[in-house]
Amino acid sequence: MEMLISLLPLILMFVVFYFLLIRPQQKKQKQIREMHSALSRGDKIITIGGLHGTIDAVDDEVMVILVNDNRKLTFDKSAVREVVNPD
Repeated sequence: MEMLISLLPLILMFVVFYFLLIRPQQKKQKQIREMHSALSRGDKIITIGGLHGTIDAVDDEVMVILVNDNRKLTFDKSAVREVVNPD
């Protein structure tokens, strides 16, 4: 019993770290994976590097982005920071 009481603060710290740090990060990663899998042709996006464009073609791992003056660039899907489709 005495050993359990001495380990209680350590266990409490782990629980607090889980709910404040680990769990929110896992949720964020899940949202990013869902966004990357839902990318489709015509979506307006912003890449991690700040490039704004429209998706022209999507494959399993790569996509072609149409930028100004009808120039096409190829990026990995993981380079997408956000989808900004106007409603």
